[in-house]
Amino acid sequence: MSNVEDRGLAMNEITVTFGGLVALDGVSLAAAPGEIVGVIGPNGAGKTTLFNVICGFVRADSGTLTYRGKEMRRHQPHDLAKLGIARTLQGVGLWQGMTALENVMAGYHVNSKADFASAMFGLWRSSREEARIRTRALELMGELRIAQYARAYPGSLSYGIQKRASLARALIAEPTLLLLDEPASGLSSDDMDELGQLLKGLVSNMGILLVEHHMDLVMSTCDRLVVLNFGRVIATGTPAEIQENPEVTTAYLGQDVSNVSGSGT
Repeated sequence: MSNVEDRGLAMNEITVTFGGLVALDGVSLAAAPGEIVGVIGPNGAGKTTLFNVICGFVRADSGTLTYRGKEMRRHQPHDLAKLGIARTLQGVGLWQGMTALENVMAGYHVNSKADFASAMFGLWRSSREEARIRTRALELMGELRIAQYARAYPGSLSYGIQKRASLARALIAEPTLLLLDEPASGLSSDDMDELGQLLKGLVSNMGILLVEHHMDLVMSTCDRLVVLNFGRVIATGTPAEIQENPEVTTAYLGQDVSNVSGSGT
């Protein structure tokens, strides 16, 4: 795992408890640049807690979390972008009073070179920076095939388009690790197919760690899978290996893991 620890994300024996409840029990996983790693498991398995540890919302009781060779001990959610980590939410999280373009541009604010005063008073430095960010936002929206909705407000857009705008907002920060929390929720089959192709195209520039219930997406898109059940890792491997693992089938109450879908964490 040392190569991953130097270049990507590594969790080692992470344990989290809430009172008497063990949410994560000695969880270890790794996600390196250039690969898509999926985290799956039934409701209550600990997937959201795992993401919250990475994002700094929850502190682990024990274990270590490192990113690009540096241990993350006291990081806060607002530190993620500077570390090169971006996250999308289970929903879309778009601001309803801003256009789709403005929402995407907002994702770059942590990288903006314009200081607060120039932004407030509209000085040349801020204007030039805003134009550059706007251009990049439009490029991303074009790549995601939503540029035609740049001036629209989220409330007028379909859920699938809003999801793409949310993804563009994460990508504009130019992350080296992208955390996706149920990116396929609410999407049609066609939208999920397009999402899978999109993620495969993105992974050349970053690592991707995703939590997802739609097995058709994770099985066709992920390089590796980590399966959680009651806060513990019960299996890791390629999608083909996971599909053949009897313990995983049992965790999903006997259902074929290639067809399981649902919601919740």
